[in-house]
Amino acid sequence: MEVNEVVLLVVDTQILLVNNGLYDLKGFIKNIKDLISAARDRSVEVIYVIHDDGAGSDLTQGKKGFEIYEDFKPSEKEQVFVKNVNSSFRQTGLLEYLKNKNEKEIIVVGLQTDKCIDATIKCGFEHGFNMIVPAKANSTIDNEYLSAKDSYKYYNEFMWNGRYAECVTVDSMIKKMKSHISI
Repeated sequence: MEVNEVVLLVVDTQILLVNNGLYDLKGFIKNIKDLISAARDRSVEVIYVIHDDGAGSDLTQGKKGFEIYEDFKPSEKEQVFVKNVNSSFRQTGLLEYLKNKNEKEIIVVGLQTDKCIDATIKCGFEHGFNMIVPAKANSTIDNEYLSAKDSYKYYNEFMWNGRYAECVTVDSMIKKMKSHISI
């Protein structure tokens, strides 16, 4: 059996963060559900990273908002890493896990485009991974400088593509997953 060499990384899709303030919420949920389903069907490992803001926050272990959104729940065999900074790689064990498995490509989906997704993509790139970003499978909320839509477009269409990541359609990503099945 060969190593898959590609994983689907689902970042910060927690109950508190998946809300009506997100850009294209319906499309975001559908696309992530489709990608998780396709990955599982094609033996592509699905890995979760969740954010813990610490005591006093609704985004901390033991609070309802900390839990992974129902439509994206991991199976018992899927890995879950906990982080407390924007990057999924800093002091979580994820980097070591991926390097030990000789993974080469990371498909990144989740929240929020301009925070943890951006940091994870850039850090993954710096660690030598080929980062892949399926369209409309990351989202964010309005901030004081940009609308959620403009922030999404800025990162996905300008900042990452061809620099730090390969930005692709969800359909092309699902087709690409087919070529990574271990037999």
